[in-house]
Amino acid sequence: MATNSRQYRRVSISALPNGKSMANGKTSLGLNGGSLSNGGPVQLIHHLEEGLEGSRLGERSTKASVNGGETHLLQHRSGLERKSSSPMLPAFMVSAPGKVIVYGEHAVVHGKAAIAGAISLRSYLLVTTLSKSRRTVTLRFPDISLDHTWNIDDLPWSAFSHPSKKKVYYDLVTSLDPDLIEAMKPHLSNISPSLPPETRKIHQASASGFLYLYLSLGAQTSPASIFTLRSTIPIGAGLGSSASICVCLSSALLLQIRALSGPHPDQPGEEASLQIERINRWAFVGEMCIHGNPSGVDNTVASGGKAVVFKREDYQKPPAVTLLKKFPELPLLLVNTRQSRSTHVEVAKVGALKKAHPVVTNMMLDAIDKVTESAYTLISSPSFNKDDPATLQHLGELIVINHGLLVSLGVSHPKLERIRELVDRAGAGWAKLTGAGGGGCAITVLKPEIKQETLRDLKAQLDAEGFEIYETILGGDGVGVLWPAVLKNGSDEDGGEEIDQEKFLKAIGNEGVERLVGVGADETREGWKFWRY
Repeated sequence: MATNSRQYRRVSISALPNGKSMANGKTSLGLNGGSLSNGGPVQLIHHLEEGLEGSRLGERSTKASVNGGETHLLQHRSGLERKSSSPMLPAFMVSAPGKVIVYGEHAVVHGKAAIAGAISLRSYLLVTTLSKSRRTVTLRFPDISLDHTWNIDDLPWSAFSHPSKKKVYYDLVTSLDPDLIEAMKPHLSNISPSLPPETRKIHQASASGFLYLYLSLGAQTSPASIFTLRSTIPIGAGLGSSASICVCLSSALLLQIRALSGPHPDQPGEEASLQIERINRWAFVGEMCIHGNPSGVDNTVASGGKAVVFKREDYQKPPAVTLLKKFPELPLLLVNTRQSRSTHVEVAKVGALKKAHPVVTNMMLDAIDKVTESAYTLISSPSFNKDDPATLQHLGELIVINHGLLVSLGVSHPKLERIRELVDRAGAGWAKLTGAGGGGCAITVLKPEIKQETLRDLKAQLDAEGFEIYETILGGDGVGVLWPAVLKNGSDEDGGEEIDQEKFLKAIGNEGVERLVGVGADETREGWKFWRY
């Protein structure tokens, strides 16, 4: 049993994310200059927190304490004169989902539409504020063995705060500043020096995304903090793991500077959308640091959840993105072949096929586009009923058709075909490859009438053949917040179990992380709150 829990934490009431006094900035919805929009701007409210007033002789001082979701004020009289102080933020957590391509792989590379949806495999970020005597910021990502600490005062604040470079939290950033990238290099070059070059490259790319956001959104007066990441999303499997992490970092840093309001149950949809878009914009900046020229789709799905239709006809411009707010939550079996593959190689295969057989290949790409269009038309219809069995049957049949077309393009793999064969034999659902193909993952939308015994036998067979299996939900929530980092995990700690660095780092594997802090496969766990459109 943990002995370091604290019943009372010194916090500012206005800093709590379920309060309504946090900044709500002026911006219009849009994916990095793309076509996603919900219309008129929302008035910018600058909320400046002054901290707790110092108490004079005989006056009352105030402490804020958090117990569950309620804030209690404890008042006492002080016999000593005190100086003004700014309370430390409590430890808090944020979480964001991964994604799968549901329809439209490869066709999207050639200017067609595709649909991507959120999955309940997630990244989790714990933010711990250190005492004022500390002047360091640490990034820990044990899943890839990354652990690095910077001295806050040594970082290139002068470059990022220069009037010609400085950005504010509601700005739209569509490209990285070369001068700022150059200013960061000395602070990235000494990361993981003893590791192999390929590992160092991954560590430095991850750290660059964090550092660019930290320096853009923070200030030299930012509190010393530790940012600890854990993820249940397979890395390098085409499931949007880096975008999920960037959404976590973006939302955490925006919360630290009090630039987000909510989430809370009675938050208007327009206000929630504004917060999601702000998180999404800065997550895209992190993705640019890691990938160079990302589509922006992964971070959009990780921010808002549910699903999106995206289309990019001109690679010099951002993609057109349409939210699918009515996309149904569906039980999904995600199977990782553990077969390494290269997106570049698979995309080149289709390109070569198109060059050799342009008419036939274009017909297949057009057919995939029609699959995506059919799914979009059904889901966006005013009469759409997610509970109608015919709806799921229609969407499932489109999944099977999409897979067959991808096989014809030559981007499947024997392991992917074996998964589809086992699913078909069991009558468990509708299966297809997801992503680039050539290995990677397959998804199966499970039939509602499937018996648990049948599903158990299918999973046992897949496991016996060396596949990695995840039971997830497709089309669930986007970014969420646990503030403070306290959960009722059946412990006897007052007010619940406080999630600290030690517990978070000691959680073993995906199961340990999910058991400790996970929102659960059905994405319902007391304490976690989500922004919803």
